[in-house]
Amino acid sequence: MSRVELLSPEGLRVDGRRPEELRKITSTTAVLSQADGSAYLEHGNTKVLAAVYGPREARHRALVLHDRAILNVEFNVAPFSTGERRRRTKNDKRLLEMASFVKQTFEPVVITTLYPRSQIDIYLQIIQHDGGTLQACINAATMALIDAGIAMTDYVCACTAGWVEREPALDLNHIEESSDTSEVTIAMLPKSGKVTLVQMESRLHVDKLEDVLSLAGKGCKHIHQVIDKTIRDRAEELARKMAV
Repeated sequence: MSRVELLSPEGLRVDGRRPEELRKITSTTAVLSQADGSAYLEHGNTKVLAAVYGPREARHRALVLHDRAILNVEFNVAPFSTGERRRRTKNDKRLLEMASFVKQTFEPVVITTLYPRSQIDIYLQIIQHDGGTLQACINAATMALIDAGIAMTDYVCACTAGWVEREPALDLNHIEESSDTSEVTIAMLPKSGKVTLVQMESRLHVDKLEDVLSLAGKGCKHIHQVIDKTIRDRAEELARKMAV
């Protein structure tokens, strides 16, 4: 089998995008009536559903913190989300790792001290996987937390960038991720520019790191505009309904 050409001589990637171009993002909130907050996000062909429950009484009293809430994140991948039909258990190492990344990202941002002796649950479901799973989950979780009315210091926006053949590329798809491409996912707070997560899937030479991180940062700022528009459109819709 011949090797897939990730970057054409014209500078186009396998899906026709330029190296610095994001995939199309579609998002909406309040998609689940039983959850306190929810969001659905399509990032290219990657599709994620996020649900937030809480603040509510902690399920395990031994874990209760008297001065703040605890965050619980559960991550699941639908068996039909990829071409390979595989059912993963809750103890799957990769699922636990992804849940841990999301939890670490939001712990410094959610103002948990407003909700002492309680628990906030974030459930993430991958419906379709085509690369950029972690960034899509973080962005969907941000919208679901806002929809639930959970206080946060800022939005959290995530984006992946990597080194594709001869230059940095933004928002890698599944083919690019599967081709031993060095990639970095960052999550940042748009207002302050602070980074809450840096996660690398493979080795990347230090000379290339700055360019990749810079490109990922630009992607985060663009994603913030998309998420913010979704949130504001939803708020305006609710305001119109209340005015009737």
